Amino acid sequence: MQALERSGCRFQRNGSWHDPVQARTHLQRKYDYLLKRDMVDSAEQFIERAASRSSISGKPYRVACAGVAEQDAAPWFLAQLRQLRSQDR
Repeated sequence: MQALERSGCRFQRNGSWHDPVQARTHLQRKYDYLLKRDMVDSAEQFIERAASRSSISGKPYRVACAGVAEQDAAPWFLAQLRQLRSQDR
């Protein structure tokens, strides 16, 4: 979520585009919901269960960054996660 907020990329959910701060706020609420119900144990689970698609409509979330083709959120988040983990080594 922090990677999205810092990226400056726009985030689409249910057909509407949101700035990175709004996106993080939305995803944080979803994360908190899953965490309280012990439904998320890893970043990958969070991406799969909450950061990939709308839990209401089922439509995939999208990410649009300057100079890069718009894409579904799941691969974008997974790439960000790989990058963060490679920096920790």
